[in-house]
Amino acid sequence: MTATVPAPSTARVRATAFLPRLALVLAALLAALFTAASPATAHAALTASDPKDGAVVATAPAQVTLSFSEQVAMGDDSIRVLDPQGKRVDTGELRDMCSGSIVRYGTALHAGLPNGTYTVAWQAVSADSHPISGAFTFSIGAPSATDVSLPTTRAGGGPVGIAYGIARYAAYAGFTVLVGGAAFILLCWRRGAAERPLQKLVVRAWVTLTAATLAMLVLRTPYTGSGNFSDVFDLDGLRAVLQTKTGASLVSRLLLLGAAALFVAVLFGVYARRVAGPGPDESDGAEGRTDGADQGDGSAEADEIDRPDDTSDLTFGLAMGGAVVAGGIAATWALSEHASTGVQPGIAMPADILHLMAVATWLGGLAALLVALHKVPKIERAAVRRFSRVAFVSVLVLAVTGVYQSWRQLGSWSALTGTDYGRLLLLKVGLVAVLLGIAYVSRKWTARLAEVSTDDEAAVAARVAVGPTADDVSRETAPGAVSESSSGVSRETEPVAVPTDPKRAAQLARQRAARESALEKRVRNADPDRAGLRRSVLAEAAIAVILLAVTTVLTGTEPGRTVEQEAGRASTTTAVPDRAVKITLPFDTGGPNGKGSVRLELDPGRVGANTLHLWSESADGTPFDLPEVKVAFTLPAKDIGPLPLVPERAAPGHWTASGVQLPLAGEWRIDVTVRTSDIDQTTVQKTVKIG
Repeated sequence: MTATVPAPSTARVRATAFLPRLALVLAALLAALFTAASPATAHAALTASDPKDGAVVATAPAQVTLSFSEQVAMGDDSIRVLDPQGKRVDTGELRDMCSGSIVRYGTALHAGLPNGTYTVAWQAVSADSHPISGAFTFSIGAPSATDVSLPTTRAGGGPVGIAYGIARYAAYAGFTVLVGGAAFILLCWRRGAAERPLQKLVVRAWVTLTAATLAMLVLRTPYTGSGNFSDVFDLDGLRAVLQTKTGASLVSRLLLLGAAALFVAVLFGVYARRVAGPGPDESDGAEGRTDGADQGDGSAEADEIDRPDDTSDLTFGLAMGGAVVAGGIAATWALSEHASTGVQPGIAMPADILHLMAVATWLGGLAALLVALHKVPKIERAAVRRFSRVAFVSVLVLAVTGVYQSWRQLGSWSALTGTDYGRLLLLKVGLVAVLLGIAYVSRKWTARLAEVSTDDEAAVAARVAVGPTADDVSRETAPGAVSESSSGVSRETEPVAVPTDPKRAAQLARQRAARESALEKRVRNADPDRAGLRRSVLAEAAIAVILLAVTTVLTGTEPGRTVEQEAGRASTTTAVPDRAVKITLPFDTGGPNGKGSVRLELDPGRVGANTLHLWSESADGTPFDLPEVKVAFTLPAKDIGPLPLVPERAAPGHWTASGVQLPLAGEWRIDVTVRTSDIDQTTVQKTVKIG
């Protein structure tokens, strides 16, 4: 007699059809997040250059210098200067010109460079591990045609950037599930250490995190360099990566994952055997498939019933060791990304570690709870309530550390809506709010679980244990076939001849497995409160996947505080001691041939006497011999000025003035008034820092 698998109910068919669609929707959302995001911008940014972008200098400069908002890592090949034919004209030797808070690097140029347009291409790695790059042009004498094309892609982009981004997301997800799953077992449901589905979840998370870390390590060279996958085999590049802060963090993470592997082995080995307790036919009360309707106290309030008494010390040791290892792995992110640079890094790094740990405990525990609710019908109700309390504490830690990190990275309310970082942060906060709303529904289901009496649980178990009816499943008379009696006890039939046909034996094994799976689902779905909790937890997990994706993109986005600082620097030129202040101001008087630009150089750009040079150029870059040019200096903070100045014409399109006195240090506004005809005139201005 062959057994037939019971026909699934309409609700079960709908649920089965819904899950693939849900997976496709989540995959589409993740793809949109990764493809719509621009290449990761970094914490550091180029704030100034000498010569400036688009500048036309009278004589060839001796060097090219670049200034950055934060510390960067550069090599001898990080700054390249190309002539109009694309030939390299720099010496290839990097000059470290950093002093105090000034971050500046340069490279010397060969002597005797001819007139024309030159291209400067640069690439660096910011202190928070993200690559940055750019290019600009300047001209000697006058602009000319050039065969060099400015790069259209940024460092960290392209297929390598996408692969590296996916590895970063996988690393975050693996860490979250690894730490959260282990915490769920130790803090909420110790007996879960012996459950195969939870073991698979945690082990797969460890494998994912390890594989993602290795992928990030080998992709680091092409990610911060050429962008070609072939560079993963560049051993010299890998050796250079290992000497960086990011490389050291990735190697440290791999070493800590070795310790995590030992932790997982003990958790699912010795510890699982100690907490497993009696088999399912001897205990578990109303929650198991036993004759437990007549057993003793099956109350959900019993904390891990029948557990041996000698596990407390082992539990404490595993919890402490696991917390240390998890904190160490979290520190590998804190020591190499945003938390390690910027404002208050000494406070930001511990806060970031706590933030990551709280995220993992909450969202990773949520994943473990979802697996337990779907795969382990006998999970105790008390375990669900304990996770609810653990999640509440995790959310409190998230709120405190998240508010601090938001203040640190934004710096102002305007950055919340005016920068990419702020807008992503608003999206993250919105997702957390949705997640908390769903969690509130889950807590209501958890409270209803607590209200179910022991008698109700026993009745549910007895009803489920009756098993499939004759219309659902035919009894199997082969050896090992299960016969569900009215008392709810699973018994084996009398032995019969074992089929000699291997195909028949395999068919019987599949039928038994299908029958056991159907019975397990009936147990799982028999409790409407548990089914409601399972649905709400599934919704939480779906939002959590999107939240992790947004968080991954957020960690690769330039903080709002830095963006606003760059905007401030863009409107203010900071004078360097013993270096001239150089600014370029475009103008448009509105009349015929009224467009052009003026370049002003104030040397040495400090308090006291200075020499002023001013060049005027038309829109096509040729010298523009203006009928009149006037300059005025104003120090608004001290109510000084305007101090008028009329420079003398030295050559067509060139004016000079000596002995320009600036009495005090501060933010000086320079107003340049240009007249292009008898009636067409305009004033342009720029603020510079003197002193």
